[in-house]
Amino acid sequence: MSKAKFIVFFSTKGGVGKTLVSTNLALTLRKESLGSICLVDFDLEASMDMSRLLDLSPAKSIADIAVINKEAKDYKPEEFMLKHSSGVELLTGCLRPSQSPRIDQKVIFELLPRLEKKYDYVIIDAGRAFTDSLIGVLSFANLILLVVTPDILSIYQTKWALDVLQSLNFPLKMVKFVLNRSESIGSFAWQEVKVNLPAEILAHIPSDGKAVGLSVNRRVPVVTDSPKCRFSLAVYKLTQEILNRKEELFLERVEIDKLQLAGSKEIAARPQDFWQRYGLSDAQALEQEEKVDELVELKHRVHKRIIEELDLKRMDVNLTDQAKYREVRAKTEKAIANVLAEESGVLLSSFEVRSRLVKEIADEALALGPLEDLINDKEITDILVNNKDQIYIERNGKLELTAKRFISNEHVRQVIERIIAPLGRRIDESSPMVDARLPDGSRVNAIVHPLSLSGPMLTIRKFGREKFTAEKLIELKSINEPMSEFIRACVLSRKNMLISGGTGSGKTTVLNALSAFIPDGERIITIEDAAELRLSQKHWARLESRPANIEGKGAVTICDLFRNTLRMRPDRIIVGECRGAESLDMLQAMNTGHDGSMTTIHANSTHDVLSRLDSMILMSGVELPIRAIREMIASAIDVIVHTARLSDGSRKVIQISEITGMVAQSHDVAMQDIFVFKQTGLSQQGKVLGHFEATGFIPSFIEDIRVRGIKLADDIFQKK
Repeated sequence: MSKAKFIVFFSTKGGVGKTLVSTNLALTLRKESLGSICLVDFDLEASMDMSRLLDLSPAKSIADIAVINKEAKDYKPEEFMLKHSSGVELLTGCLRPSQSPRIDQKVIFELLPRLEKKYDYVIIDAGRAFTDSLIGVLSFANLILLVVTPDILSIYQTKWALDVLQSLNFPLKMVKFVLNRSESIGSFAWQEVKVNLPAEILAHIPSDGKAVGLSVNRRVPVVTDSPKCRFSLAVYKLTQEILNRKEELFLERVEIDKLQLAGSKEIAARPQDFWQRYGLSDAQALEQEEKVDELVELKHRVHKRIIEELDLKRMDVNLTDQAKYREVRAKTEKAIANVLAEESGVLLSSFEVRSRLVKEIADEALALGPLEDLINDKEITDILVNNKDQIYIERNGKLELTAKRFISNEHVRQVIERIIAPLGRRIDESSPMVDARLPDGSRVNAIVHPLSLSGPMLTIRKFGREKFTAEKLIELKSINEPMSEFIRACVLSRKNMLISGGTGSGKTTVLNALSAFIPDGERIITIEDAAELRLSQKHWARLESRPANIEGKGAVTICDLFRNTLRMRPDRIIVGECRGAESLDMLQAMNTGHDGSMTTIHANSTHDVLSRLDSMILMSGVELPIRAIREMIASAIDVIVHTARLSDGSRKVIQISEITGMVAQSHDVAMQDIFVFKQTGLSQQGKVLGHFEATGFIPSFIEDIRVRGIKLADDIFQKK
């Protein structure tokens, strides 16, 4: 357990006397407790003031420790300190303002644990600017003393500082006020100050200008120079308050290691050990489940209290209104920090731990709970919630079970409601399935009881933030250059193209890449169930279907939108995915002058595409003979691009085929592969080995491509 108690003095307003009070408190605390005291001057804007008050002339400082630290040399903190005649040891921040940039969190997290082991009390004058270095210092604090004077500017500045501290998740329980110059003429009464500041005023230090002025000019601490003056007596009273209420004021920190120096393997491993020990990391450490009970119960208690105290169920928590959401979130995080300190029984004053817990509880109360970190992880493409205890992800094409958990199945339902409510959709027993999307465009599907027997299920297909171009697909080895040149020529020559593939095979990614070849001068209209397409052209109109409302009315289907699109003068129509009756509309449009249209379809191969189209058209209720359907397909679609997700998780275009017409004396559609991917095996690491190759077949529309002035070399079709 840590030995030293850290008292941090802070104020965002200069001239309030924090250096004077902290210096004199150190001397009085040394005298009354007989303990070892370290005084740290961390006011980097005026870092020599403390040494002048003690009549000391330091030759070394924390800035010098920073230099040694970078050179990986060991050091002893006492080599950089000066000892006052009272027994208090002083460590100065820097000797010149130009040295202050040397001091960062890395230096702090190396230095303060050394002081923690050596002293009984460490008193720090933390300056008056919110910096990363200050936050590093505050993360060690057992007690934060905000120094305030009874004037309007100081009170406003102090309220602002307190607000910032709470936004950084420092609970009110660890913050007290020191009211300096409490009886100044023309100032506010201390009762008025108390009304305006929500934490306890721990000390009232009166104005004593004559005694203080003489002591400062003589460079002798006031408590030594004038021990009976009113200032000294008030500091003595503050000292007694600290010693007598030691157990109450200095709440023990949770025993975890803080952010440590990079490069020290032994130390750097410890912070992660904490998260693994309590089951908060993503590692699949299921054997640690028994150890999380206490922390999970703490989160349950805090979550319940926050919902009750803030009445979150009635609060307008709209994920799509970012300004409103940020406002509600800031208010909630402050409340969580305070409740967390009360409920934990110990003070979670480690900044890293407290921030993590506050974030997780706020995510559960306001956002997507345990899914928030997964949503923000760029490597994750899919999030699959089977029930409250089972959350899978897909990373690099592979499924993984995470250690994330929801509080309850009801919590899963709340998250689903939070997603769909702003979109005007609902989910209940009468309508137990819903499609929706997140504000970032990620596609969401949810299904609940009675259709889901193991609990509410949620599937999120994350919206790719990166725009994939053909060049990027070549870089990822999803296609090669000849394939890219060919599909570019197909788009420019207005060939109707269909992208097929299984779930998660990259159909939409390829469709986005193909659409980039469409010239800027054309009017493009896209139709989707859930908006996923990302086009770069300026003349792009987006349409999205709409499900029925609570009364079962108001539905607008893909078919409805498609028929309306034909009256909107489109040059190109792109349908995000054909799943049903819209397939017939799409084929008819392709056959009636809307060349260059594109869509995607679920299928296992290019040949399966034809069977899927047959089935979807027949299931739509249209009574057409199979031959008529296939003739329509053969005349409408020019090229099929088939994608697949391989065994190693990689996604590739494994076939590009041309539909060449109908087979003579049969009802079959003729198809010819132009490019294929040939798999040759697996590497020792499980990576798929293979290569792209041309089949030697030259497309029948090659002359049409050339007539349009599109250059395409013959040799790209040669089999090698």
